Amino acid sequence: MKVTVIGTGYVGLVAGACLADMGNHVVCLDLDAAKVAMLNAGGIPIHEPGLEEIVHRNAQVGRLRFTTDVATAVAHGTLQFIAVGTPPDEDGSADLQYVLAAARNIGRHMTDYKLVVDKSTVPVGTAGKVKAAIEHELALRGVALEFSVASNPEFLKEGAAVADFTRPDRVVVGAEDERAIMLLRALYAPFLRNHDRMLVMDVRSAEFTKYAANAMLATRISFMNELSRVAERLGADIELVRLGMGTDPRIGTHFLYAGAGYGGSCFPKDLQALARTSAEAGLPSKMLAAVEAVNAEQKMVLVDKVVARYGPDLRGLTFALWGLAYKPNTDDMREAPSRVIVAALAARGAAVRAYDPVARDEAARVFGDLPGLTLVASAEQALAGANALVIVTEWKEFRTPDLEAVRDALKDAVVFDGRNLYEPALMHRIGIEYHAIGRPMR
Repeated sequence: MKVTVIGTGYVGLVAGACLADMGNHVVCLDLDAAKVAMLNAGGIPIHEPGLEEIVHRNAQVGRLRFTTDVATAVAHGTLQFIAVGTPPDEDGSADLQYVLAAARNIGRHMTDYKLVVDKSTVPVGTAGKVKAAIEHELALRGVALEFSVASNPEFLKEGAAVADFTRPDRVVVGAEDERAIMLLRALYAPFLRNHDRMLVMDVRSAEFTKYAANAMLATRISFMNELSRVAERLGADIELVRLGMGTDPRIGTHFLYAGAGYGGSCFPKDLQALARTSAEAGLPSKMLAAVEAVNAEQKMVLVDKVVARYGPDLRGLTFALWGLAYKPNTDDMREAPSRVIVAALAARGAAVRAYDPVARDEAARVFGDLPGLTLVASAEQALAGANALVIVTEWKEFRTPDLEAVRDALKDAVVFDGRNLYEPALMHRIGIEYHAIGRPMR
């Protein structure tokens, strides 16, 4: 099939590459000439395990191309996936300017039937706006061409996006005409050979599903984080509580880990957009407001523990910090807890020596010349000369370090663990003062 993907960000690039890998001929359109030049030269603008190989393999055989030419891109694909950004507006609502600009471009240049698919995360009712934008452009041209608009929200986890796309647990399709449904069934059939996991529904329900799913996951995280504070006050261990909860099949084990708060490009933005949508519908959400408030407080929990241990004036102290990306296997630092933690420590006069396996360049861009921050090339370099260690992201290489070497490298042998990677009893035996999330000190 001939497919056009508009936008080469995280969603668009993964979708385009994976669709090409199944034999489709894909053109990815982006108006950022520098990004397209990078992609055509073999570069990848994001860190995502397995993606680079797929892009290179399909580009070499001509199934995957990148362009800034709108007319060429629109002419190519029967299916036109809109996968552009929907950043939060000032009021928290999703900014649809790029989605609607893409729709208008399709209307200006199409000459035959197109199935326009909203892949971006968009508020309920966006498909209608996309349809109206295309109809307006066709009317200006004085032509009548058939087209369909469908919703196909993405459910990709950063760090596992290729696996999520190629082995999806579900494919949600919002469409209301048989031609659109048939085309999307054909497109996704190679990914659903073992079991048909395509859920076909009306467009508005599909649009709402993505927001509802992310809101539920964020709610579970904030709920466990709030419970972790209570557990700590009561002398209970949130890790043991998590196991006791998760073995109940009605609850399950996923997204029950207490930590330093959630971040990334999806949860914060999507909760704000859903809250705005709920308010506009006359039903302001107290639940979503609470989830966001708990998360904002949780990003400061490690800093609060540092201040409780060392006092509010941190001048003369150095902290090693492991993990800058908002989660492992990505270099994404959007809304990352590390941004809050590093800034708060620096504001109190501390020096911070930070290490992340892949996000060092992104951190340099995000933090700039922040006084007191040094970005280093290894976990060991971060420890050098530090009073204490702060763990923010649960990268695999942090899970089983030489803890005795960590103890010996730190001046005070103190660890603040925002991801509960170690057992308190073990840390006590080794001689490390261990401050975790929702766990008693041994």
